[in-house]
Amino acid sequence: MSDLSKVLFAPNALVATQLSHGVVYTRGRAYSADPPMDAVVVLGAFDGVHMGHRTLVAAAVEDARTRGVPCVVVTFDPDPAEVVKGPRAGDRLLNIHDRRNALLSLGVDAVVVVSFDRSMASLSPNDFVTCVLMDVVRPVSVHVGTNFRFGCGGAGNTATLEALGNKHGFYMHAHGLVEMGSSTVSSSRIRQRLRSGEVEEVSSLLGRSHFVRGVVRHGRGEGTSFGFPTANVCCDVHDCLPAEGVYACYLIIGNKAWPAATNVGAPPSFDSPRSAFLEASIVGFEGNIYDANVAVTFERWLRASRKFDSLGELKHTVLENIEWVRCNLGSSAKEVSA
Repeated sequence: MSDLSKVLFAPNALVATQLSHGVVYTRGRAYSADPPMDAVVVLGAFDGVHMGHRTLVAAAVEDARTRGVPCVVVTFDPDPAEVVKGPRAGDRLLNIHDRRNALLSLGVDAVVVVSFDRSMASLSPNDFVTCVLMDVVRPVSVHVGTNFRFGCGGAGNTATLEALGNKHGFYMHAHGLVEMGSSTVSSSRIRQRLRSGEVEEVSSLLGRSHFVRGVVRHGRGEGTSFGFPTANVCCDVHDCLPAEGVYACYLIIGNKAWPAATNVGAPPSFDSPRSAFLEASIVGFEGNIYDANVAVTFERWLRASRKFDSLGELKHTVLENIEWVRCNLGSSAKEVSA
């Protein structure tokens, strides 16, 4: 099951400095972007910060330590794909705050979040390097994946970046993509597995459990009438939820992670016009958490959603799901280390 210390990436003494093209975030003051310092740079969108991203960042951190300079991740908000193709509901694996903090948790000295818009998307590869990248950092070397593309229409690739490095005085390192199982680790593969409900494989690909954030709202109240009150969590429409069904989860409130049996999607046993949401039956929890900001991790698929012939059959099945969670995830909260 989940190592909860790897799930949430709470910042510690985070320092934010506004730049002309975005914001640089550091823990402490290991890096200054005004004026830009020499640094090893890692470039990418990093949606999900999965095992491929982690391997790439680790190589850059090692390079930076060898050279005796900071390691800086340069990423983008919004994700360039959202600007070029338009945002798609259910596509996002991490919001920008969690993405930034996840990258900082990997040992880098700073994360620069570049504000990406259509104007930036129209830049040539050369203009991106000279007007954006070299405006926030003086790259000694730049690390990317072999599939990295940049500049208007994706015109630039690793060969383009290497040529620009030769021109502007930095080395380019292109890293092969990480393979797990029979295929490459990628954000698109993770989304596909989530949409099939394969949350345990997703955990392997991410190096942590997948989670989403949301706000607890009032629901229909059927769970309370059955004797197991539920938390109805409304999530951002852009967040990637797993396939409809019931999952063993943790619901995280503050620094406490509570075991929960969680339904994804409007339960088919009740007439409801609502779009997909999360309904978590929390084990061992008592209290009022309406309007609380929470996170929900997905640990294991338990069953598909289905329509029950009676409320009695529904209650029996839900209680079985809760009992599985109680036996396998525990009956009380765990501490989440920040």
